[in-house]
Amino acid sequence: MPISPAIAPQAIDAIDRAIIVATQGGLPLVARPYHAIAASLQLEPQQVMERMLRMQQTGVIRRVGVVPNHYAIGYRANGMSVWDVPDALVDQLGASVGSFAFVSHCYCRPRRLPEWPYNLFAMVHGKSRDEVETQVAQIAALLAEHVRSHTILYSTRILKKTGLRLNQQTKATQYIAS
Repeated sequence: MPISPAIAPQAIDAIDRAIIVATQGGLPLVARPYHAIAASLQLEPQQVMERMLRMQQTGVIRRVGVVPNHYAIGYRANGMSVWDVPDALVDQLGASVGSFAFVSHCYCRPRRLPEWPYNLFAMVHGKSRDEVETQVAQIAALLAEHVRSHTILYSTRILKKTGLRLNQQTKATQYIAS
């Protein structure tokens, strides 16, 4: 997979690289995580925050967010609901589906006809499959006549969620996926 121009080697300097390496495994679980990162890198907290914001704005960092362990907090049923909706409405319908509090993420993907007619995906977490199915029924009611078909794909194992990893020992052009 080619490296995006947004993360080409010239887009980051040694300080950016140090910040990426220091944060790619997660932010420290302290009251002021950016201050802790700054202290570990012998930088000012404001400098770390400004650089992270710039890297986010230029696409070097896509996002900073929480990645909860759903199983640890009691959500044992994780279902990716997949929907066949009109392509012309997928953005509008996706925005509506994504506004449900029980949908952790919602996005559009291309169909792979004839085997895979689905173009709208919405991840739903519940304490049981019954709870997930009740929530998916709410999505179905919202989508109403726009749904041609849908199903739920349940997780069968926990996968480690990490982004692309910058290897501390190599040049900025080499990345490691974990």
